[in-house]
Amino acid sequence: MPTLAEVRAFIRELPDVVSVAVVQEAATDRLLQLDAHQRPVITPGRTGRITATIRPACLRLLTGTVQQPNRTGARFDFLLDEASTERLRLDPSNGTRFRITKDEKRYRLAKVPASCIELTDTPTDS
Repeated sequence: MPTLAEVRAFIRELPDVVSVAVVQEAATDRLLQLDAHQRPVITPGRTGRITATIRPACLRLLTGTVQQPNRTGARFDFLLDEASTERLRLDPSNGTRFRITKDEKRYRLAKVPASCIELTDTPTDS
């Protein structure tokens, strides 16, 4: 097993951005594996609430369904339920950031951080 100093030296010697990105992706995958037991399993189809830590504030405590993750699983698309879609549509602090048409019943938010999603359902066994 190489030492941490050897790993750092190896990374410093990589010839290009692509090579560094490959190492970064491998490190991210390993971090997710190590951290998996400490957090709930967020998967598409689960229902949840956006926590009060998210910015902008108009997204706080909105509810809906988790959609597909990004490549690393650090962010998820989030489909708001009808009540939360209406709440976001009418929120004066939203301004023009999230443009929701009058006939849109459920609005899809892109790239909500996994750390800002609180699951409200119980996982189903597949």
